[in-house]
Amino acid sequence: MSSTTSESQELAARESNGVHILLLWQPRADALTISVEDSRAGHRFKFAVAPDRALDAFYHPFAYAAYETELIPLTRVEGLAA
Repeated sequence: MSSTTSESQELAARESNGVHILLLWQPRADALTISVEDSRAGHRFKFAVAPDRALDAFYHPFAYAAYETELIPLTRVEGLAA
């Protein structure tokens, strides 16, 4: 997972059992995003999160993703096993 790009900055990162979670800030839009990559299943997704919910979403991304209306669909991560 790319932690920092010209459009975003990593605020927090964690990994557990092959699942990598990032909390990213997009300064131009002043927006926060949670990015999740499951290297075991080869899937990844991301979603926007309100500032007052960012830390909770960082620690519980699957619960937030289940209710997110603008979830970027799961995709295969190239080079990872299914």
